[in-house]
Amino acid sequence: MTDIAIINYGMGNLRSVENALRKMGASPRIVTQPSLVEEADGLVLPGVGALQDCVDGLRSAGFEDFIQGWVGESRPFMGVCLGLQALFDFSEERDVKGLGVFPGTVRRFESKPGLKIPHMGWNHATLLQSDSVFWKELDPHENRFYFVHSYYAEPEDPSLILTSTEYDICFTSSIAKGNLLACQFHPEKSQANGLQLYANFLNICR
Repeated sequence: MTDIAIINYGMGNLRSVENALRKMGASPRIVTQPSLVEEADGLVLPGVGALQDCVDGLRSAGFEDFIQGWVGESRPFMGVCLGLQALFDFSEERDVKGLGVFPGTVRRFESKPGLKIPHMGWNHATLLQSDSVFWKELDPHENRFYFVHSYYAEPEDPSLILTSTEYDICFTSSIAKGNLLACQFHPEKSQANGLQLYANFLNICR
């Protein structure tokens, strides 16, 4: 079975991610320090809550350099929600310095009359990388996923953007590069489409 290490830095939706991966045939395990990752086939960074707490937890556990090295070696990596936002240089959320894996900024949705923040619920994700292996068996135009967030990533390199989503503006809802996938939405809460996304990630890990 595919060995997947899920990073536990003191917060996050660990069990729901673990259950989704197990349902798709993986052997997931939760790790609290880089030495426990060992020779895992893939690495998953989930997250909910405040980005400051996320990156502080990662740094204190020694994961900052480890994640940068893992991604730099093009080993399979998947980020979920804060696991996407943490990959960038900077966030407007309390002026947080991210892990700097990719150049870019995490921005807050602009407050406007009639616009509910956080963006919460089901929304479409439109595929921009037409040949992406991560989108196998998923429709490029009509897929819906579950979101809960007030901030969104704005990569400097537009070629990173796997999908975009409309919520007042068009924002990056997932990124992909090589063996890396990171989603602003929650695949583990997105029923069949989300499970398919995990299945596609596991195929990369294998």
